[in-house]
Amino acid sequence: MTAETLDRGLVLDSVRVTEIAAIAAWNLVGRGDEKAADQAAVDAMRTALNDLDIDGEIVIGEGERDEAPMLYIGEKVGRGGPAVDIALDPLEGTTLTAKAMSNALTVMAWAPKGTLLNAPDTYMDKIACGPGFPAGLIDLDASPAENVRALARAKGVDESQITVCILDRPRHGEIIARVREAGARVHLITDGDIAGVINTADPDTGVDLYLGQGGAPEGVLACAALKCVGGQFQGRLVFRNSDERMRAERCGITEFDKKYDLHEMVRAEAIFAATGVTKGALLDGVRLRNGMVHTHSMVMNSSTRTVREVRMKRPV
Repeated sequence: MTAETLDRGLVLDSVRVTEIAAIAAWNLVGRGDEKAADQAAVDAMRTALNDLDIDGEIVIGEGERDEAPMLYIGEKVGRGGPAVDIALDPLEGTTLTAKAMSNALTVMAWAPKGTLLNAPDTYMDKIACGPGFPAGLIDLDASPAENVRALARAKGVDESQITVCILDRPRHGEIIARVREAGARVHLITDGDIAGVINTADPDTGVDLYLGQGGAPEGVLACAALKCVGGQFQGRLVFRNSDERMRAERCGITEFDKKYDLHEMVRAEAIFAATGVTKGALLDGVRLRNGMVHTHSMVMNSSTRTVREVRMKRPV
């Protein structure tokens, strides 16, 4: 598949898929049922994918086949056409949706077949920053303070002007303390580390650096977005038990301690799309106004380094 095919054939299709899933999830906003909201997004996204002229395979999905009846890893979607790997999170922020909190998204990315890392459903240590900096500026093996100082020097500012986004989890207590000791600000988020990573690429969010441990599948999706804008990312899989190592082996992972950079996780040109379910730093949420449903999406294309905002409205 060529970059041209990705650009012309799949950019708008990707937005349609995330829009349909976002509208389905929006119907469950604030109703306190995480599973129902997630299932609604899954059902809608699967239907939308199967209506497309693609030969798609889910490489990042809802889990393995015995855990997820739909959009499971290895599932085939589409009516036939260009062969693509698909990474998706039908609803990033199930808790955010159930509680009507900010920053819930529907997310997907695709790339030529065989070019997305088939990451197991385990944790991953992550570090990310936005575009415009020398390659190798940040390093997963450096301390939080060293990374804060490196980024501050590159930006030409004091460490106190650096803001680091971190998931608010007990496991991150040490990282949070080290970042604050370095003089930087900490922006804590309750959920949604795909959006947390992407925020580093948008100056309007005020986030400069992302640090911490989150889901490995979400790491691949975030890398697809950063690849489109030239950001930096490093990740290393984290295994808590032998079952998780077996998951990795089934995904073809043999180097358990490998430090992946962005271009090893997304090895070709990619397209990334996201639609807001609830209003957040990146996107507005779904809204109902005068009998029309309004959506706000973004779509990124690494082959053209373009980021488009898409606002759509359709009858209820």
